[in-house]
Amino acid sequence: MSHDAVAAADHTMRHWDGGEPGRIRIGSDAHKRLFCRMILDTHNPYKPAVIEWPALDADTLHRITSLPIWDIAVQTEGKAKLRVATYTNTIADPLLREALTMDGDEEARHKVVLSKMVEAYGIPLAPEPEYEVPKDPEWGWLVTGYSECIDSFFAFGLFESAKRTGYFPAELVETFEPVMQEEARHILFFANWVAWYRRQLPWWRRPAFELKVMRVWLFLIWERIGIAKGLDNNGEMQDANFTITGHQQIGLDLKISELLDLCLAQDSFRMGGYDERLLRPTFVPRMARLARRFMR
Repeated sequence: MSHDAVAAADHTMRHWDGGEPGRIRIGSDAHKRLFCRMILDTHNPYKPAVIEWPALDADTLHRITSLPIWDIAVQTEGKAKLRVATYTNTIADPLLREALTMDGDEEARHKVVLSKMVEAYGIPLAPEPEYEVPKDPEWGWLVTGYSECIDSFFAFGLFESAKRTGYFPAELVETFEPVMQEEARHILFFANWVAWYRRQLPWWRRPAFELKVMRVWLFLIWERIGIAKGLDNNGEMQDANFTITGHQQIGLDLKISELLDLCLAQDSFRMGGYDERLLRPTFVPRMARLARRFMR
């Protein structure tokens, strides 16, 4: 793609308004069209296979390759693409199925980007596990969506901090920037899907769905506070909590309060370019603001 085409695709990915005027009722067909068209219309067609990975000096290369995140990052994207694809196969609605397919294809592309990067910089990875098809496709989709809501919120702040401090060189920041914005689109899509889907359920099915959502959150909290740590094939611990403790692991001199402020600012910034009628993910930012009240 030419420089102008890349710039145009990047702008389109970050700025979008739905074509239908007026207020939109949450849970309506118009709402479904709005969040589905958002993810379809804002797709950035970059190709991981042709990314030119920048040459890094010895110190920067050591910093990047020594980060304890690459195994779990590749495996997370591997799980996500399978879970999204499995749920997509259960959907009959043509528009929603198309939007979910796009979401899943982008998750698969994230895995390719990471795989190409670790190959380019010679980062050793543990053998990937065999990814299991979820027995409950809806559970797998909910775990992926809510997990991204947590991880992306903190990743936005960590990425911006690493950019400002120069921990990540400008060339590498530019390469990964579209991936970060895609995650913002994904959690925006998911938050609106959840709100829409709740309204589609008959009243007698809603309690079971809310119980499932509660179970998903308990599972994710359990995972992220370090109770659920699994051994990889090399016998080393995989920490699912990196997005919360990552500022310490990569040596960024930030207080937790400063990190939360940065995460909140970046979350608002990355969501700011999309149609105001779309719901924004609120649970993790709300919890961050609550925690922030008790910090100096």
